[in-house]
Amino acid sequence: MKNTVYSALFVALTGVASMSTAQAIDVGQPAPAFTLPSLQQNTPTALTQFAGKVVYLDFWASWCAPCRTSFPLLNKLHQKLQAQGFEVVAVNLDEDKTKAEQFLKEFPVSFKILSDPAGQWADKFGVESMPTSYIIDKKGVVQNIHHGFASDDIKELEAKITQLLAKK
Repeated sequence: MKNTVYSALFVALTGVASMSTAQAIDVGQPAPAFTLPSLQQNTPTALTQFAGKVVYLDFWASWCAPCRTSFPLLNKLHQKLQAQGFEVVAVNLDEDKTKAEQFLKEFPVSFKILSDPAGQWADKFGVESMPTSYIIDKKGVVQNIHHGFASDDIKELEAKITQLLAKK
C-alpha cells in the first residue's frame, strides 16, 4: 500500500514538474508577445514593436551579481550594433522599483528597461536563474537561451547576434 501511495505521489509530482517546464520557451519557438511598462516612464512597451530586429531579451534583478558584469558590456554591444537593427530589452524583476533605479544609476544604459515586478513574463519564458536572456531573430523566433553571465560570454553572444543580423 505504501509503495502504491508513493508511486502515485511520484507520478503526480512528476506530472506537475513537467507541466511547469512545458510552459518554458525553447529555442525554435516564437517569443511570446507581451507589453510591459518601462521602468522609469511607466509607458507601455510591446515586444512586437521590435519586429524585424534582432532582440536580446534579458531578465534581470538589482541583486544579480552577474548583471553588474553584463550591463556595461550589453550597453557597448547595443551601441555598436543598434544601427544594424539590434535591440536590447531588459526586463527587471525587482518588486521594489527603487532598487532597480539605484542599480541603473550605478550601471547606466541606453537600451530599453521594462518592469515585471510580479515575474509574470519571467514565469512564462521559464526563467530559473539570473540573468537569463533570449536572443530573438527578426521573425520573432528564439534562437538562443543564455543563463548567467561572465565577461567572456559577450564574444560568443556578439557572434550569434551578428550572424542573425546578417540574415535577410
